[in-house]
Amino acid sequence: MTGFIILLVYVAIFVGSFFLIRTLVHRTTNDFTSLKTVTFGDESAVTSNRWASIISVLTIFLIWGSFTGSNWIPGFLHAPGPFVGETSFTYTVEAADGSRDDATVHVRVVGFGEETANFEVDPGDGFAKDDAVSMNASRSTTILFDRNDEIKRSDDARVVAINGEAIGPDTGLTLDVGRFALTDKGAISFAPPSGLQMEPIWLPPPEAVVSRVIEIANDGYRDSTLWRHLGYSLFRVVAGFFFGALLGIPLGYAMGLSNWFRGWFEPIVEFMRPVPPLALIPLVIIWFGIGETGKIILLFLASLWIMAIAARAGVSGVNITKVHAAYSLGASKFQIMRHVIVPNSLPEIFTGARVAMGVCWGTVVAAELVAASEGAGMMIMVASKFQLTDIVLMGIILIGVIGFGIDMLMRKIEQELVPWKGRS
Repeated sequence: MTGFIILLVYVAIFVGSFFLIRTLVHRTTNDFTSLKTVTFGDESAVTSNRWASIISVLTIFLIWGSFTGSNWIPGFLHAPGPFVGETSFTYTVEAADGSRDDATVHVRVVGFGEETANFEVDPGDGFAKDDAVSMNASRSTTILFDRNDEIKRSDDARVVAINGEAIGPDTGLTLDVGRFALTDKGAISFAPPSGLQMEPIWLPPPEAVVSRVIEIANDGYRDSTLWRHLGYSLFRVVAGFFFGALLGIPLGYAMGLSNWFRGWFEPIVEFMRPVPPLALIPLVIIWFGIGETGKIILLFLASLWIMAIAARAGVSGVNITKVHAAYSLGASKFQIMRHVIVPNSLPEIFTGARVAMGVCWGTVVAAELVAASEGAGMMIMVASKFQLTDIVLMGIILIGVIGFGIDMLMRKIEQELVPWKGRS
């Protein structure tokens, strides 16, 4: 239910922002692209809208903070939180002889992560006695109602109603005070209203993740600094990608220029291309162990086939009229390669490189989950075992930020080295 509401909020903000920006910004700025005769289907007319990017990031942050009760988000924007405080309900017990008696359970609900403390209440008169229970918010608890009653469940005593509403072993009950059910042994299972905010063990607020980043950056994690963990992951990715590109690009060129090379290597490339790199982890560990060599080889294999296919596609996509024009001017095969094929294939190669780098990032994290003493994946794996969700989120966010930074860097390099991309 909470996930569906989050989705609706996201869609609502998306639609509202679209019409707001379209109304306010486009009418107050000179949008020369819109003056083009044809824009639909023209790639040059589609550029990233800065406002959309900014609002998208802020929306994700707002939803994250709202549904985790973040102190960085104004209180009026918080999603309804779980019930915290004191409440009570009355249950009706029926004895074996049909006699009934009522008793009240006083419940004290404390916030996320707070320690619960037992308290006592006056048991009152009758064979059913009042009880006191302390519990955490958004959790359920099992109440042994006959713990202090004169008639026990072993005497065939059973709960037949909660706050006057009938309840049985096969029927649950939802009231304003919370949800009720009876366990197989007749005890009361009670859960107070949980609201829409997520428990920190499932999703911590943004400030908890940021504080964890600062803590690990200063004190380290598992005997290594944060930068050492990220540095190891980055080194593995760059090394694996480098060797994959070093072999994959010449292989792709050979497949694009020679029938023999294409016929020889195409079955291998097309066979390995759909195989997920993660499926190769057991084999790589068996052959090369769990050290750095095995991880780099795994990343090498993850990028090799992508770079080979990108280079082959780049060669195959060269405009044949340019090749004919170069031959007509007396160019040699080497000059054709140097001045026509390589420049025109570079855009495809850079696209493949960006894809390969993303695959390598995903693969290195998975490889470090299996066997590593340092690395971002290792941090995530160890933290998940101890349910340290803030560290898990920290690792995921840092991996995404670094991956995005690498992609932006490669785009910038592509703009500098291949300024002719998209031109005939």
